[in-house]
Amino acid sequence: MRYLSDADLAQIINQDVFLNISEVADSLGVECYVVGGYVRDLFLERENKDIDVVVLGSGIQVAEELKRKLGRKAHLSVFRNFGTAQVKYKGKFKKNADEMEEIVVEFVGARKESYRHDSRKPIVENGTLEDDQNRRDFTINAMAICLNKDRFGELVDPFNGLDDLEDGIIRTPLDPDITFDDDPLRMMRCVRFATQLNFYIEDETFEALRDYAERIRIISGERIQEELNKILMAPFPSKGFYYLRECGLLNILLPELCALDNVETRNGRSHKNNYYHTLEVLENVAKRSSDNLWLRWAAVLHDIGKPKCKRWDSLQGWTFHNHNYVGAKMVENIFRRLKLPLDIKMKYVQKLVDLHMRPIVIADEEVTDSAVRRLLNDAGDDIDDLMLLCEADITSKNSQRKQMFLDNFKTVREKIEDLKQRDYKRLLQPCINGNEIMEMFHLKPGREVGILKQAMKDAVLDNQVANEREPLMQLLMKKAQSLGLDTNGIQLKNQ
Repeated sequence: MRYLSDADLAQIINQDVFLNISEVADSLGVECYVVGGYVRDLFLERENKDIDVVVLGSGIQVAEELKRKLGRKAHLSVFRNFGTAQVKYKGKFKKNADEMEEIVVEFVGARKESYRHDSRKPIVENGTLEDDQNRRDFTINAMAICLNKDRFGELVDPFNGLDDLEDGIIRTPLDPDITFDDDPLRMMRCVRFATQLNFYIEDETFEALRDYAERIRIISGERIQEELNKILMAPFPSKGFYYLRECGLLNILLPELCALDNVETRNGRSHKNNYYHTLEVLENVAKRSSDNLWLRWAAVLHDIGKPKCKRWDSLQGWTFHNHNYVGAKMVENIFRRLKLPLDIKMKYVQKLVDLHMRPIVIADEEVTDSAVRRLLNDAGDDIDDLMLLCEADITSKNSQRKQMFLDNFKTVREKIEDLKQRDYKRLLQPCINGNEIMEMFHLKPGREVGILKQAMKDAVLDNQVANEREPLMQLLMKKAQSLGLDTNGIQLKNQ
């Protein structure tokens, strides 16, 4: 972090957006402060364009006056039920900026809050700046900078948030028991900030996380998944899962993942702790994929089928056969519970969980054209993400074995690129489609059509026949006859 005096802060916020707010506040005779994440990130030198302004009076009145000052270029939204307003306009965020950009400012009147035990919706009353800072979630988010002309740039930091920034600590302004009991979502935010900023959670605050973990059950899945996604997209996401597990939140949110935190020994043979393995895979993916949230979800869920599939075999030891298939089936229930999207994003995660063992099996054996063709056919456009996940899944502590797998994966990748250059989509899609098959054999959509299509696909993938019309027709005729279908009058050529 950097150290900034009030004079430094005044210089930094000497921007049109804050100068306009300052003029409006002074004209109305009210105190006005920029608060929260924007202030925190000034000291951390992180870019943050979320501007929250607290007014000792009516935040809506200041927003309306700012809209009048800015004229037609500004858009005003008022939320009277919540006592808040938003002004959005195109302007220069920094004084000497070359380009105009969208600026959004949220206004609220200073307030104090009280809560009922069964709800996180507060009872709100007008309050002082001190009341407003008291209700903030963490000390590092409770700092405020005055925007009035006579105190422009003055920092108000009643809970020593600057010291916590310097020490890298997440701590609540008041009693953490009250903070988390009032609004349990703050527990997720606590872990999220510790993960994003690579900070540590102060001991008393962490104990409160443990004590009030069960309160998270009153929070909607939508709010929880929003925080989980932010944790996943942090530079070191496993830190967040460590905190979630240690305080008891993870067992409520993702019990399937916690079930992996187990090691069983029989006849002197143990299996690895698949929970810590999963966190290692997640870190490996995060290092190589900076912006793919759903690939990170696939890393988190890739082994969740293992507890259901664990078996002891006297010859092989512990086995987890078909855990990829079982895990893929579990993904939908998890996505539904956490209100994650049940669309193409979920299908992508399911596909990667289901296929994540395939490249490993190929790499562990002879890398044949046929096996790689099948992998390409099943993975489609997600083949590169699948390969990244599978390489991240190699976490063996045996350096020689790990290098052997990575070398074999390199061979698989080379084979994939070779087949791509040969236009694998053309090779893998049989030139006779399902509609033609139904017309040819007078069939309706059903089992027989699927069998005939699969027979063609298998033959092409295994390079048994060329992907050409005449040899595929020969194959279809034989397969149709074996199914007892009528093949009379069907010509093999010129169809």
